Amino acid sequence: MKYSKATNYALHTMLYLIAIAPERPVGVQQLADKQGVSPTYLSKILTKLVKAGLIESASGANGGYRVKGNKEDISFLDIIHAVEGTTSLFECCGSEDPRCVIQQVMLSAEDAMEQHLKNTKLIDLMK
Repeated sequence: MKYSKATNYALHTMLYLIAIAPERPVGVQQLADKQGVSPTYLSKILTKLVKAGLIESASGANGGYRVKGNKEDISFLDIIHAVEGTTSLFECCGSEDPRCVIQQVMLSAEDAMEQHLKNTKLIDLMK
């Protein structure tokens, strides 16, 4: 199982916005430079985070991105879902039977992982 690089950049960007710049907007160039990634690529990730309601953007000379809402509520799972979507990691190839024992085990493991990611808040990394 592997998450995309976009998720990695999104998690690091969100942590930076929470830790370093909670009040003032940060420009995409500064965020991209911090992670050594193209501003164009990071802009696509930031758009997903805006659509998910995790950050907001402000245009103009002092524009940029900042956390939207209560930063204490943002979980790893919120960010992962914003970038990766909410589809299951496992798709049973044998049958569509909900009684498939392999599917039951895999979905149970996925549920446990999602619960852990939901309960882990980004703000916890700053303590």
